[in-house]
Amino acid sequence: MSGSGEKRTIHIALPSTGEAELEAVREPILSGWLTQGPKVAEFEKRFAARHEIERALAVTSCTTGLHLILAAMGIGPGDEVIVPAFTWVATANVVLYCGATPVLADVDRATFNLDVASVAARVTDRTKAVIAVHLFGRCMDMDALRAALPAHVAIVEDAACAAGAHWNGRPAGSMGIAGAFSFHPRKSVTTGEGGMVTTNDADLGARMDMMRNHGASISEEQRHNGPRPYLLPDFDILGFNYRMTDLQGAVGLVQFDKLDGFIDERAVRAQQYNEAFADINWLTCPTEPDGGRHGWQAYVLYVDPDGAPMARNAMMEKLQERGIATRPGTHAVHMLGLYRDRLGVQADDFPAARDCNDNSMAIPLHNRMNDDDFAYVIDAVRDLARGV
Repeated sequence: MSGSGEKRTIHIALPSTGEAELEAVREPILSGWLTQGPKVAEFEKRFAARHEIERALAVTSCTTGLHLILAAMGIGPGDEVIVPAFTWVATANVVLYCGATPVLADVDRATFNLDVASVAARVTDRTKAVIAVHLFGRCMDMDALRAALPAHVAIVEDAACAAGAHWNGRPAGSMGIAGAFSFHPRKSVTTGEGGMVTTNDADLGARMDMMRNHGASISEEQRHNGPRPYLLPDFDILGFNYRMTDLQGAVGLVQFDKLDGFIDERAVRAQQYNEAFADINWLTCPTEPDGGRHGWQAYVLYVDPDGAPMARNAMMEKLQERGIATRPGTHAVHMLGLYRDRLGVQADDFPAARDCNDNSMAIPLHNRMNDDDFAYVIDAVRDLARGV
């Protein structure tokens, strides 16, 4: 173990990239095809196959992917979309982008995902969709959520953290009307910025394909490779510029080959953490869902404020002093100024989200850590339990 000795610097997350990714961008750079093209198309095809989905469309980020889904669904002013009160702010922001109303629901402290009863209590005749976030890589209980909703209320999956995860054998991104994934550097696989939307709805997929490219009737690749590349496409709907570049697609293909290996390694390390912290009764550790697979984008603990020897923030400060980066799991949307003022809500209106905001703590879990790094983190957390 490495509880003593020199101080280390251990990042909360680091992308696992190298020569293979560097080499992958040579082809698009040398070919001159840099924007959305053949590499993106191949990345989409492989992502769809891995997640058992009919259509995958690469976009600039998970945020733009979620916006694209809602816009393509026709969600707008007068409509309501239920979102978790504990999630990254983008989940709620995309509802505002559409002119619709975000309706917050509380979460489950144990899983950090939506509390189904809280969702059911907030459904009205204006509810058009629920955005189910698979937070930190653990899939929402999609069966319980679907059973609690009227048939006309669609489920959109915010699978930003959940590439490669599944619930009862069904991959993330395949269980709702559509899903959105992130390839930000803190995710298990990365293209820098970037994202992917998925759907089994052919009409929705076709509409999203057009809308991510300004509303064009055909893509740039189709036009340039077609018989009349000199003619511009038609534009019948309002769209956006949400296209992924072929540089990112090339990197994504290399990273995607590593996805399952990355998750397998993180699962082993998460289990090591769980075993090491099992006797610390004021820490709740994340677990694999029964019958499912955690994506392990992050390893997020819950610190019980009633039993812990110090507040969560004090723990984070002590770990930072030892070179160990930590973060709150994420934030409670209703405690952010924009939503507190816009929705007229108070911290106590969503008590579980409030508690997760104040007491969740992510510790390092990524594929560039070695045995000594994990041992060092474990010793440091156990020192907290000893009041050191």
